[in-house]
Parts: sequence; C-alpha cells; structure tokens
Amino acid sequence: MLRIDLTGKRALVAGVADDRGYGWAIARSLAEAGASVCVATWPPTLKIFTKSLERGKLDRSLPGGGTLEFEKIYAMDAVFDEPADVPEEVREAKRYRDLKGYTIQEVADTMRSDFGEPCLDILVHSLANGPEVRNALLDTSRSGYLAAVSASAYSMVSMVQRFGPLMPPGAAAVSLTYLAAERVVPGYGGGMSSAKAALESDTRTLAYEAGRRWGIRVNTISAGPLASRAASAIGTIDRMVDYYRANSALPEVNSAEDVGHAAAFLCSPLGAGITGATIHVDKGFHVMGMATTDHLTES
Repeated sequence: MLRIDLTGKRALVAGVADDRGYGWAIARSLAEAGASVCVATWPPTLKIFTKSLERGKLDRSLPGGGTLEFEKIYAMDAVFDEPADVPEEVREAKRYRDLKGYTIQEVADTMRSDFGEPCLDILVHSLANGPEVRNALLDTSRSGYLAAVSASAYSMVSMVQRFGPLMPPGAAAVSLTYLAAERVVPGYGGGMSSAKAALESDTRTLAYEAGRRWGIRVNTISAGPLASRAASAIGTIDRMVDYYRANSALPEVNSAEDVGHAAAFLCSPLGAGITGATIHVDKGFHVMGMATTDHLTES
C-alpha cells in the first residue's frame, strides 16, 4: 500500500504556539507519518506554550493513535538573523531577558550541536506577522510594511540560508502563503498581501538556488482562512471563513488537517518531483471567478 512514510526523518516546524493553527496541524501530520518533530516558538509565547504542554491543555493525540511528542522546543524570533541584529530594548524586554540563542542563526547552530550534521530533513515556515494588518495598504506606514515583509517573507529566505547546510539532498522546505498574494482581499492589509506575494516569488527562486546548492526542494501552500488565534488579528477572519464556505468549488472550508496532510505529502518522497510550486489547499476557492448565488447553485 502506498503511504507517506517519514520514519527516521527529523522536522523543524517554526511558528507553533498553540494547538489551533496550521503549524500545529503540520507538526501532527509529520509525527503521524513517523517523523521526529522539533518546534520553534516565538519568545513572547514560549512560556505559555510550554506550560500548556506540561499541564495537558493542548490536544496532543495523533489520529492513528499515540501522542504528539516534540523532540526539542526552541525559542526563535525570525525577524533576527544573528545576535548583533537584536536591539538592546528587545534583549532587555521581560520575555527575552532570560533567553539565549533565539535568532535564526543561533537556532541552526544549536540544532547542529544537538544532532550533528546533516540533521534536518524537513523545514516548515509557519510564520507571519503584520503589525498594521488592519490598515488599508494606502494607510500603511513604511515601517509597518517592511515589518510585515521581514517577518512573513524574508524570514523564509533567512531560514533556508541557515538551515540549508544542515539538510541532506532530498530534504524539503515548505511555507504557508495566502490567496491575497494573487488577488485583492479587502481587510488583509498592512503590507501582508505584498509579503505573501514576495514569499511566493522567493519560493520559486529558492527552489532553484537551494535545489542546485544542496538538493533541497522548496514549496509553499496557499491555505484557505482558518479561525486560529493568530488569525484573529485580521479582525474579519470569521466573515472570511463564512465567505469561503459559501463560494468555494467544494462548499466547505478546509481544515487545519487538510493543510497538515498536504505539507506531509510535499515533504515526503511521494512529492520528490515537486519544487517551486504554490499548492492551493482551499477547497477550490482559488478557481472561482465570481461569487455563487442561490439561483446558480440550484440550477
């Protein structure tokens, strides 16, 4: 029987802070397929995340039986490449003061120290942040726009730069994008649409460059909206979910598990021929040219 088998593979999923988002669902799917999973968590959420794990507040059950266990949990702030990039006010902030090694380069160095080299088969970028996401693009400041691109797009470039040397030929990297990279989505502002467009463009270039340099595949998943804790920052997420349900080719909304399964496939040997691709996991919403109406759906 043909199936996804990631036994003996190690994954790093960056951007996991609770059990409601796509990052968690991807980690679950990778673990269910047999991979050892490490996660990288934003420092301001690290303590809450680890405490929730310890107290059993997160759903760690695997669909096929067993419990989701993380091999390592790293603190990582993906807007900082190296220690010299961290401003003094961040280093001394309450949630950073007692942490060390949370820049992208330091996490890569720590993984090398923990596991040797090569040590990483799957790299997942489930990161996005736009401080002005509720602002129209016309009302977005330069700093807000650049912050969105830094956290949501360049962070993927930086991660492939620094984790690529730890990945053997045949390894895979995958990120999460959104349809606003291709089409206008009112309410998804602050430069986030630009950041997602950059992420998709960078995916194609990284597929070529990382493919030639290290033999790594790089893809991105354009996922439909999910009413996760992080997505609540958009403000209109519930209306977006309802709109997708009413207007997708399949009249439903994709689940976190749908995206997790797609990521596991792309990062497995079954996806060996796929790189540089944007894969839509949105129940076919992206193919629709107009909103559905009652008389159309009844005919």
